[in-house]
Amino acid sequence: MKKNYLLWAVTALIMLALQSCNNGKTYAEMKEEEADAINKYILENDIKVISEADFAAQDSTTKENEYVLLDESGVYMHVDNRGSGKEVLGDGTYNIAVRFVEIALQTRSDLGITAGDTLLANFHVANPSYRIKGEDLKLTISGESYSASFIGKNSNMYNVYGTQSVPSGWLIPFRYLTPGRTTDSEKIARVKLIVPHSQGTSSATQSVYPCFYELTYNMTR
Repeated sequence: MKKNYLLWAVTALIMLALQSCNNGKTYAEMKEEEADAINKYILENDIKVISEADFAAQDSTTKENEYVLLDESGVYMHVDNRGSGKEVLGDGTYNIAVRFVEIALQTRSDLGITAGDTLLANFHVANPSYRIKGEDLKLTISGESYSASFIGKNSNMYNVYGTQSVPSGWLIPFRYLTPGRTTDSEKIARVKLIVPHSQGTSSATQSVYPCFYELTYNMTR
């Protein structure tokens, strides 16, 4: 009787484990759901998507409610302002102040997030509790290589996501912008991005979900 009970218990555990695996989603399925969420956002907001060729023909600018799809990264970008600088940044190291809003584009009950939720922000947020300090990052450009890290452990992104590495999606605009050092909000480099998980934060990359960002970039020195 005791042996039969143990056999039943082991069998039940195995079946439960198999059921859990069957209820899980494959990476391909998660990517498909992410793509659906991005497409839904584009349709619901009447966004016009243009090619990189059209973007280049417009001198790396976008018209109202127009986003360029950057094929290699899968990032969609709208350029509000290229910046107050004279040219795109070349090889070197730069200190950049960034202000941003991070918004979930996909409802994920397993993560406790809903499409439209503000996940993290330091401007354009009604709730004063979100009015946190800007992010300072050190950007290094070497040829076609762009890398950056948040400066200091007081970084909000560092405190929330546990890494000083800047999301890859945040660096892509530097290929097209001309940020300068200005106190005029009308001249600060500003973009809006739709960022797939592969170019997002460590959390987005691990859990496979997309985010919308509005970001400004201003040189500090």
